[in-house]
Amino acid sequence: MLSLRLTRGTHPLVLLRRLLVAAASAGVGFLLLCTLGWALGHPAGSYLRLLWCLVPLAATAQFAVAVARTDPSTRPRRGLSAVGLGPARLTMLAVASTAVATTLGSAVALLVFLHLRGDLTGMPFDGAAADLLSADRPLPLGAALTLLAAAPLLATVAAGLALRPRSATAVPDRSEGGTGTGAGTGAADAGGEKVRPPGAFARTSAPGGLPWGFALTAAGLAVETYASRNGDAGALPLPGRFDGGSAGVLAGWALTAVGLALAGPGITHLCGWLLQTLRPGAVRLLAGRMLMTEAGRIGRPLGVLCAVVSGAFAAASLYGPGDERPFGPLTGLGAGLVLGCTVATLLTAALEARQARATTTADLVRQGAPAAMLRTAAAVRTATLLAVFVPLTWAVASLAAVPLTV
Repeated sequence: MLSLRLTRGTHPLVLLRRLLVAAASAGVGFLLLCTLGWALGHPAGSYLRLLWCLVPLAATAQFAVAVARTDPSTRPRRGLSAVGLGPARLTMLAVASTAVATTLGSAVALLVFLHLRGDLTGMPFDGAAADLLSADRPLPLGAALTLLAAAPLLATVAAGLALRPRSATAVPDRSEGGTGTGAGTGAADAGGEKVRPPGAFARTSAPGGLPWGFALTAAGLAVETYASRNGDAGALPLPGRFDGGSAGVLAGWALTAVGLALAGPGITHLCGWLLQTLRPGAVRLLAGRMLMTEAGRIGRPLGVLCAVVSGAFAAASLYGPGDERPFGPLTGLGAGLVLGCTVATLLTAALEARQARATTTADLVRQGAPAAMLRTAAAVRTATLLAVFVPLTWAVASLAAVPLTV
């Protein structure tokens, strides 16, 4: 009931983000149900198409976690613990909101699937995809509900793990903008409480996933090369295609995506460090320090987006405009879900980073920092990330496409 009251009083943009989570869950649920419908009439090889559905499923769960992290109704505030809304209760509220949004999307996916299959009548396009979804065969209810529960269950568990309360020494003080300043960074005020110095940044250490990320990326490219040499690379079974092929290419791309996600924070932290080298001015120093502070927050979505875009480039080079076997409609839906969820996750992480540094930005303005300098620092951060991640994406895409097109 409390979650419903908070939802009714939420800002429209927050509700829009939750509706986008529901839409992503509906898309994933529809893909899974279409896989089940195809398997009813074509049992052989259907598991390969189900494996491809894991990619949009993971992207949806990542987007749901990002939306849950930026939910203002579950942000810790002073005085909430006194009324029973401590960190654990707020985490439960965020998990409940995620579960409701994803379950709503799965319900919509079931209604659309039954409508296109012809089981529900009275609306336009009744039974429009009856042949594709094997409408002449009975639908196993247990299997359909199990597949529909995948997105809500995965998103809810991921949100609970990401937002679970940590120890007091490991959690930054979000009541001060989430800048994560330690207890020893400020002086004591008249009441004996620690006060953060204006404009202070968090003391951050370099993320440790950079070597492992590069290793997994290289391993993924090697697996793709090996799989393409031992099978027909041109018969790669995408969600909208039903011919045979090797699942090794999907496994190699998954390893590459995980590697880039692990390396993303380290690369972002390195970009911030490079900006501060060789006698930096105020703009470079500010931009570099903010990148280092926000590396863990925006680095991982950047790495995932890099993997998705590189995979799209590799698929475009494999299935060109002159290919006799074009993409199917479900392939377009799956690709749109993955790309849309990764872009939305990155934008949500950027919004979270902006909220986290709001107090620091206000302190800099009060100290006399011109607004033009802050905008220039933001532009420098964006340009630096583009200058690093765009060539990296192109390099990974080129290396991934070479064994597939040979």
